[in-house]
Amino acid sequence: MKSSGKNKRVKGRGGDVLTERFLEMMAAERGASRNTLAAYGRDLGDYEAFLTARGANRRTAGADQVRAFLAEIEARGLARSSAARKLSAVRQFHRFLLGEGVSAGNPTTAVEGPRSARPLPKMISEAVVAKLIGHARARAERARGARAVRAWRLYCLLELLYATGLRVSELVGLTRQAANAEADFITVTGKGGRQRLVPVSSAARQAIAAYLKAEVGLERGGSKWLFPSFGAAGHLTRQHFSLELKALAADAGLAADAISPHVLRHGFASHLLAGGADLRSVQQMLGHADIATTQIYTHVQEDRLRRAVAAFHPLAEKS
Repeated sequence: MKSSGKNKRVKGRGGDVLTERFLEMMAAERGASRNTLAAYGRDLGDYEAFLTARGANRRTAGADQVRAFLAEIEARGLARSSAARKLSAVRQFHRFLLGEGVSAGNPTTAVEGPRSARPLPKMISEAVVAKLIGHARARAERARGARAVRAWRLYCLLELLYATGLRVSELVGLTRQAANAEADFITVTGKGGRQRLVPVSSAARQAIAAYLKAEVGLERGGSKWLFPSFGAAGHLTRQHFSLELKALAADAGLAADAISPHVLRHGFASHLLAGGADLRSVQQMLGHADIATTQIYTHVQEDRLRRAVAAFHPLAEKS
């Protein structure tokens, strides 16, 4: 096969003809970059060496041999992204061989790729949350006039978020009726329009009352929202709350980049589980449709326990 991408031609390990033809096709028809071609050349050379060591070849390789290659990659401890790239190279190469009539089938069609590990959520300590909320309250108590309303609003948002674990969109979209300062529960409309009842701590109820008291006399225009604004939505936006929260964190001497509404939601869930709450209750409060989503927080606790054992157990190996 002739290619107009000769300037990108990259030989595979050993310079075998099939790999060269494949890389030329990738350069000419797919516009693959030189770095991509080089990486694919190495990956295919690795694959060929694996098959050769087992008395096999790429023309007749089956799905089991491709899976065995992936298993060996995993055993080497390669990152999932690297393993996924190697599988992509092998998939495209076998598709090329089939299209060229070199092989009778494509064994990779029956092979699943390595699943990406779900990243653990960013965590926040109870001490940092306490400092953040304490600083918000102190600022609110010092503020006067219109600034006092904004300061009490931020304090109320923080107390509510950490007390309930609401999604930030659910929090800023609370109505005054749903968030009654005297009620032990608030009604939340979550994803898909599903409603749930979430318990509210006494501290959060007091924060709502303090905010509403500071707001007395402010022109609300009959808004139904607990946190009204003049924007199109009629209530405070997620972005505005996030900016206020980061500014508060910086003012409190905390790392603003590490703090967000979502991190506080994570903190709510993780701290509850660490305190002995059952997973099903946390799932209901977070509004997760699938408990598997909530289980990510148990992994956080397990990771913390492993690190604690590694650091403090007398028989743990110290690096």
